Amino acid sequence: MSPPKVTALGGGHGLSASLQALRQITDELVAVVTVADNGGSSGRLRRELGGLPPGDLRMALAALCGDDPLGRQWASVLQSRFHSSGPLNGHAIGNLLIEGIWQQFDAVQGLDMVAGLLNVCGRVLPMSLESLTIEADVIGADPLHPDEPVVVQGQHEVAVTSGDVAAVRLVPANPPACPEAIASVHDADYIVLGPGSWFTSVLPHLLVPELAEAIVSSSAHRILTLNIEPEEETKGIGAAQHLEILAEHAPRLRFDAVVADSSFGADDRNLRTFAGVLGAELVVADLRCCDGSARHDPQRLAAVFRQVMGS
Repeated sequence: MSPPKVTALGGGHGLSASLQALRQITDELVAVVTVADNGGSSGRLRRELGGLPPGDLRMALAALCGDDPLGRQWASVLQSRFHSSGPLNGHAIGNLLIEGIWQQFDAVQGLDMVAGLLNVCGRVLPMSLESLTIEADVIGADPLHPDEPVVVQGQHEVAVTSGDVAAVRLVPANPPACPEAIASVHDADYIVLGPGSWFTSVLPHLLVPELAEAIVSSSAHRILTLNIEPEEETKGIGAAQHLEILAEHAPRLRFDAVVADSSFGADDRNLRTFAGVLGAELVVADLRCCDGSARHDPQRLAAVFRQVMGS
């Protein structure tokens, strides 16, 4: 039996956990990554060099490195940072590697070259070849006018806002999708969306019209993975409300399965109903890391993916 072809979409630590789980199931794996990061090393490189922010792409590449000693060493090198008193301080080594290769090759060629160098399991692609900005309508961010929405711009700024995010959009609006990402969605047997920061890592994929249409129209089975618990940008929002927010941004999108951790989804009486509205079976399991942190355990998540995929 051939391994399933899987396209996983997201960004940051959530996509990293998903990829670490999925690579235990298949080597026919494509990661499609958000390109709106404006914080930390990626933000600094973006302001200095322009182009795509490399950080989330780097994390996806590190997640796809092998479990052998050399693979784990490469993952560690990619994620490690410079410590100095000069301008290199805080930059991730993997970010500079990617940026250096991008000086001579286009974004997709460069990422494929890094993947080949690292002998990763699968392929990493940007969701768009344009560097994007996330913009959100936030209620409660202005203490003088707490009931009036204000516009907050930037992935980092939206992620840490003190207010409640009502809606997000991309600037520029309606950006073109990466053609190779579109092809991977149409070629997939399974599409996995999430986990990750809901407004800044998950929903942005649905704001790229070509990519959203490909996800909706693909013949692949679609799996939505919820977070272990709400993040700062979704504080106070229950599991079922996460599905409601997603439906508001992509009303035509349907899923075959919604995967939720027992600590987040089991007590939400509306979650199964909302999953059913999206056409999905609700799968609840213990997915949290054994140390109790709000992270998915890759082994546990892999077991649930195997169950859902019947592999």
